[in-house]
Amino acid sequence: MDNIILIGLPGAGKSTVGVILAKTLGLNFIDTDIAIQEKTGRLLQEILDEDGPEVFKEIEEETILSLHPDNTVIATGGSVVCSRDAMVYLGSTGVVVYLKISYDEMEDRLNNITTRGIVLLPGQTLRGMYDQRIPLYKRYADLTIDCSDADFETVVGKVIDKLHSGLDYGDIHAIPG
Repeated sequence: MDNIILIGLPGAGKSTVGVILAKTLGLNFIDTDIAIQEKTGRLLQEILDEDGPEVFKEIEEETILSLHPDNTVIATGGSVVCSRDAMVYLGSTGVVVYLKISYDEMEDRLNNITTRGIVLLPGQTLRGMYDQRIPLYKRYADLTIDCSDADFETVVGKVIDKLHSGLDYGDIHAIPG
């Protein structure tokens, strides 16, 4: 088995689902947001506040392209789909799983967007970000998991079921991208 890459909106549960999924399947775990913080020595929100969203996305792409994951669950930041190069690279290393939530659910789950490190373009609203990214998540996903009204354990179970039904663990690249 290669890697399982989790994509989705902020608040979809990528980091939490990723940790539980990695433990359940006995895989390594990388959270790209934490990798960015380790690489820069700064919080995501600091990068966004001080350098802006374009610089943040450059750092995110560089960080992802520097990864060499093997047998790893990778929880990405919600903005990763804005980088074609990062997504092509991640997709070449494993199966991309889109954790899908509705706009209302995203809004309910996000407590404070001013400190969370959410990439919003100048003047962009949460709704605008949602509308911009949904087609990108759909484009890059090999599998889509509906996470609406589901707890993390249920989502992990759905991911594992979909992986088992659609994949031979020795050939994770069998899914068309």
